[in-house]
Amino acid sequence: MAEKITTAQAYESSEKDVRDVIAPAALEVNPKYLRLGNKFVKTLFIFTYPRYLSTGWFSPVINLPATLDISFFAHPVDTVMALRSLRKKSASIEAQISSEEEEGKVRDPMLETALEDVEHLRDQLQQAQERIFNVSAYITIYAETAEELNRLEGEISSLMESRLIYVKPALFQQLEAFNSVLPLNQDKLAISTPLNSATAASFFPFVSPDLTSNKGILYGINRHNNSLIIFDRFSMENANMVIFAKSGAGKSYTMKLEIIRSMMIGTDVIVIDPENEYETLARAVGGSFFNISLASKNHINPFEIPVVPAGEDPADVLRSHILNIIGLLKVMLGEISKEEDAIIDKAITETYASRDITPDKDFTKATPPLLEDLQTILENMEAGAGLAQRLYKYTRGAYAGFTNHPTNIDVKNRLIIFSIRDLEEQLRPVAMYIILHFIWNLIRSELKRRILIVDEAWIMMKYEDGATFLFGLVKRARKYFLGITTITQDVEDFLRSPYGRPIITNSSIQILLKQAPAMMDTIAKTFDLAGGERALLLEAGVGEGLFFAGLKHVAVKIIGSFSEDKIITTNPEEILKRQKEQI
Repeated sequence: MAEKITTAQAYESSEKDVRDVIAPAALEVNPKYLRLGNKFVKTLFIFTYPRYLSTGWFSPVINLPATLDISFFAHPVDTVMALRSLRKKSASIEAQISSEEEEGKVRDPMLETALEDVEHLRDQLQQAQERIFNVSAYITIYAETAEELNRLEGEISSLMESRLIYVKPALFQQLEAFNSVLPLNQDKLAISTPLNSATAASFFPFVSPDLTSNKGILYGINRHNNSLIIFDRFSMENANMVIFAKSGAGKSYTMKLEIIRSMMIGTDVIVIDPENEYETLARAVGGSFFNISLASKNHINPFEIPVVPAGEDPADVLRSHILNIIGLLKVMLGEISKEEDAIIDKAITETYASRDITPDKDFTKATPPLLEDLQTILENMEAGAGLAQRLYKYTRGAYAGFTNHPTNIDVKNRLIIFSIRDLEEQLRPVAMYIILHFIWNLIRSELKRRILIVDEAWIMMKYEDGATFLFGLVKRARKYFLGITTITQDVEDFLRSPYGRPIITNSSIQILLKQAPAMMDTIAKTFDLAGGERALLLEAGVGEGLFFAGLKHVAVKIIGSFSEDKIITTNPEEILKRQKEQI
C-alpha cells in the first residue's frame, strides 16, 4: 500500500531540498574570517562615528568595484527612555565641568560641546522633531585569497578613517556577524550605536553616482546600481572626450554607438578612421566615406583657402592658416632649422600672393595654389633649393598622390568619415594633419553642434607639431560648439608627448575600458585610480570599464541593441556568421 504524503510534509521536504541546493559545500570558521566554499569571507562592523555625518558618506564603500554585502539595522529607542538617559548624561557632564572649575582647571571645550549637543538633542526629542535609534552597520567582504581579503579590508578602513569613521573585524564572532548580514533580518552580532533620526537617514545606501539626465544619449549601464548612463556631453564645461583601452576592448564599438545615437538628436559627426572600421556604418546611415591614399580619387589640397567666419578679420584667418601649413611642412620634412622656418614662412606667403591671395584683398573666390607651386617658389629663392628638393617626393615623387591635387570632396553630410588605412605608415601623420586642418576650417565656417573623432590619436602625438595642432583644437573646440574625441590604445606614446596630459585635463569626459597590465601603473597615476578601480580595468570584459564625467565616475558596461550591433560590430566571428546566414 502506497504511503500517503500530506501537503505540509511535501512542502517541508521541498524546503529542505532548496536549502541544500543553495547552501555552500563547506563552511570553515576561523577567528578572523570564514571559508565559504572557495571564498574567503570577513565581516566588519562600524563602532565609532564623528560628530557630523554628511549625506552620502557611505557611497565610497557602496561604489567599490568589489563583492560586498552590507546590512543596516535601526532599532527604535523609546523616547521616554532616551530622554531619561540623556538627562543623566547631561547631569554627569555638568558635574564634571563644575568639578574641574572648582579645581581651577582650564575649561575643556570638548565637555562644553558635548553638553551643548546633549541639550540640543533633548530639546528635539521633547518637541518630537527627532527620534533615537540604535544603529548597527555591518560590511561583509569576499575574496579569492586571504591576502586579497586583507587588502580589501585595509581599503575600506582607509576610506572610512578619512571620514573619522572606524571599523573593526568581528573577531571570534565571524559566524554571528555573517548571519547578521544575510537577508534574514536577524542582528546576531548586536553591536550598535545610538543615533538620532537625521544621522541615521544619512545611511541611505542608494546614493551611488547617477549619470541619468533628461537629455543626451545612452552610453551604457551603470554597473554600480544598474541604472542607465544617459548623458549630454555638451552639458559639461567642454564637450571633449578621451577613450583609452587595449586592442579589442571595445573602443571603436563604443564610439560607433555614440555616433548613431548622437545623430538621432541632431549632432553632426566627423571621423578620422585609421582602419576602415567606420565604412559599414557610413553606408548604413547614408554618410560620406572618403578614402585618402596614394591611389585614391579623393583629395584634399593642404593649401585650400579657408572660409572666413562671420565677424572675423580675413587677414587674421589667412595668417592663422599659413601658420598651420608651416606646422604641416614640419611634419612632412622632419626637423628644420630656424633659418629654414623663416624661408618656408616667406615662401608660403609668396605662393599665395602668386594667386593674388593676400591679407589686404578679398580672396574668398580665388583659386588656391598647390604644393608644387610652393616648391617652384622655393627653387627660385636663395637658400630654398634644399627645401624644394625635400618636397619633391610630395609633389612629383612617390607621395604626390594625395598631397598635390585640388580638393574634390563634398562635405555636405551629417556623417563624414576620412579613412587613412591604405596609406603607408610614414604618411599617416601627414594625412591626419591635412585632414584635421581641413576639418578645422570647415568647423570654423559654420557654427553647428558637432563631434570630431580622432581614432588612434597617438599617431599624431608622436610628432610635436601634430600634437601641438591637436591640443590647439581641443582647447578651442568649445567656442565652435565642437566636442573632440581622442581614442588611443597606445597610452604610453600618447602620454609621452608633453601635450598628452593637457589634452586629458581639457576633456570633461573620459572612458577607460580594459587595460593591459603593463600600462596599468601609468593609467592609475594619470587618472588617480583607487585599487579597486585598477582591478576592475584589468579584469573587465569587452565593453566594460570606467566612465568619468567631471568629478563623477562609475563602472560602465557598453551595450548596443541588436540592430545597432549588426551595423557596428567588427568581431570577425560575428561578421563571418552573418555572411553565411546571407548566403
